[in-house]
Amino acid sequence: MSNTQISQNLKAKMAKVEDVKATWSKATSVVVLGFRHMNVMAVTDLRDRFRKAGVEYKVYKNSVIAQALKGTPLENNDVLNGALRGETGVAFSFEDPSVAAKIVKEFRKDEKHEKLEVKCGVLDESVMTGKDVEGTLATMPGKDELRAMLLATFQAPMQQLVMLLQAPSQNLVYALEAKRKLDGGES
Repeated sequence: MSNTQISQNLKAKMAKVEDVKATWSKATSVVVLGFRHMNVMAVTDLRDRFRKAGVEYKVYKNSVIAQALKGTPLENNDVLNGALRGETGVAFSFEDPSVAAKIVKEFRKDEKHEKLEVKCGVLDESVMTGKDVEGTLATMPGKDELRAMLLATFQAPMQQLVMLLQAPSQNLVYALEAKRKLDGGES
């Protein structure tokens, strides 16, 4: 191999390292997956699900990921370093931190897809085990669910106010109806 080829290979590897760094820094959460023994159709199905949800899924060499994490708080994390073995796919969520974990959990419910391994996950700078990704991160309310809960919280006091304002007029109607019945005006 010539020096030119070595230099080009090194530049390509460094470009991949920079790609991982940039993507990782923009992500709200990351799910690290092992896809060993999965067939091409299953992986394609998973990629399609991720794409539809706005999750970026890429396969990287473990050494590229490790190099990209050098100098970050994640560099010496035992759980993350232990996950960087075998084939490694990385799902990056950019808006809703739980969306990738939810897709993986739903995907693994199918017996054909249980070979997909959840190695670990990263939320902010906290690393969680694969079990925690499915048990905790995947069960967190999503962005739309949180919006609905917030809207309901804002609406509740207004609904109560409307009911309180309507109560006197309703009570007046009930009192007039009761008086009418007492006066013999029953129909």
